[in-house]
Amino acid sequence: MSTQAPPVRPVPQPAWAPLRIAAFRSLWLALLASNIGTWMQTVGAQWLLVEQSGTDTLVAVVQTASTLPIVLLALPSGALADTFDRRRLLIAVQVFLSAVGLLLTVLTLAHHMPATLLLTLTFVLGAGQALTAPAWQAVIPELVPRPQLASASALGAISMNLARAVGPAVAGVLIARTDTGVVFGLNTLSFALFALVLMRWRPAASGPAGAPEPFAAAMRAGSRYVRHSPVVRRILLRAALFLVPGSALWALLPLVASRRLGLASGGYGVLLAAVGAGAVAGALLLPRMRARWSLNRLLLIAGLAFAAVLAVLALARSETAVVLALLPAGLAWVLVLSSVNAAMQLFLPGWVRARGLAVYQMVFAGAQAAGALAWGALSDLTGLMPALMSATGLMLAGAVTLRWWPMRDTSGLDREPAVYWPEPHLDLDPDEHDGPVLVTAAYPVSPPHETAFIEAMQAVRRSRLRTGAVRWGLFRDGEHAGRFVEVYLVPSWDEHLRQHTGRLTGADQAVEERARALADGPPEVSHLLSRA
Repeated sequence: MSTQAPPVRPVPQPAWAPLRIAAFRSLWLALLASNIGTWMQTVGAQWLLVEQSGTDTLVAVVQTASTLPIVLLALPSGALADTFDRRRLLIAVQVFLSAVGLLLTVLTLAHHMPATLLLTLTFVLGAGQALTAPAWQAVIPELVPRPQLASASALGAISMNLARAVGPAVAGVLIARTDTGVVFGLNTLSFALFALVLMRWRPAASGPAGAPEPFAAAMRAGSRYVRHSPVVRRILLRAALFLVPGSALWALLPLVASRRLGLASGGYGVLLAAVGAGAVAGALLLPRMRARWSLNRLLLIAGLAFAAVLAVLALARSETAVVLALLPAGLAWVLVLSSVNAAMQLFLPGWVRARGLAVYQMVFAGAQAAGALAWGALSDLTGLMPALMSATGLMLAGAVTLRWWPMRDTSGLDREPAVYWPEPHLDLDPDEHDGPVLVTAAYPVSPPHETAFIEAMQAVRRSRLRTGAVRWGLFRDGEHAGRFVEVYLVPSWDEHLRQHTGRLTGADQAVEERARALADGPPEVSHLLSRA
């Protein structure tokens, strides 16, 4: 009798391991500069509106204006990144952002920047960020080996939060001593720097292999994948349950600084720097924490810690108390977001990675945009303290739901591409655009195995729908007892060939083999083409 060895738990990679790769290091540093510029831009816009207007909602709308474009454009951006050359797409977007930033800088220095125009240009800059994020996230697995993806995700969190620590502090000093337009000008330079580094980068292959998918079909395929992937849906749910109440911190912190604590722009920059410092420390500690606790335990700890921070913001009147509370806020923020981002990176197969990450960006941005608007409006109606206490209660409620909606362990799933279907041999020669295509597979199944076979085919159903099918069904053959017929509809012959040649993973193969093991023989497969 043989015993199966228990699965070996992967050794956590140090957060800085991917920086040993020259291409990743140079691009990461350029992105860090761009993130610093973005935070300087956000602080400048918020503080400009604090001086120009007296409404909490308008100040909070800065975050909404910068993140709403991601909700609207992320999926098209992901389809572009999965279809075209990602490097060229990134360069074009950075040049566009540089032009918009230059316009914003000139008009601000000339004192011709009303609130409406500021929010409009902030929205346009957010649109450029929406085009950048999926392409950059999809490039990361091409730069670092798979075991280092979690570390690369942590480095992304370090970049964002180091920028949060440095950018607001620098912006606060510059606004106090010079002009908000100078802050906008430095953000413009950061876009230009990222574009130059991208131009110097020469990847072996910056886009997907093979013929690109048609744009509209690529968007539909990405949506189907997310809709029929329980793992992806759970990741998105956990992110939203944290981000909606968590966005209260970013939306209301300028008001806590100016009204509750009586701070100027420099003091506000110190508060954001405290969040960033805690986040950097959290990203460095993350590998040790992952080795010690399960992912769900980490998410619970982070949710409870962030709820405590929101309560302190609602009640504290001391600048020191608020600064000390914001340190664990940064740690909890980076713990949750780097964990869910890494989970998405590790789970998504290469052919749909940018589109799946684009949907994640939509949830990330949408939760913050809607949350910021809601918390700002609630603060206008009820005051800062009730708004922050409401966010505290919602964060606690979200943490408690981990008991019923935990993150799923996917460490044992094989996410590598698997080409195991036999090549279809047809008497007809269909064009790649011909469709729809109806595929049937008839399985002989003995009565003792019927119930188990039907249950196993539900996992096959999800696999078919994730990888290209728009409809699926399992039927009994009325003329032949013990014969089941699987039927699924694919929009085009090209879409079906992609199932054969790259969309399936080792996990899909395992699911299919489990169902076929319950049948009494291999299935008889037929391809029915549209009569046109």
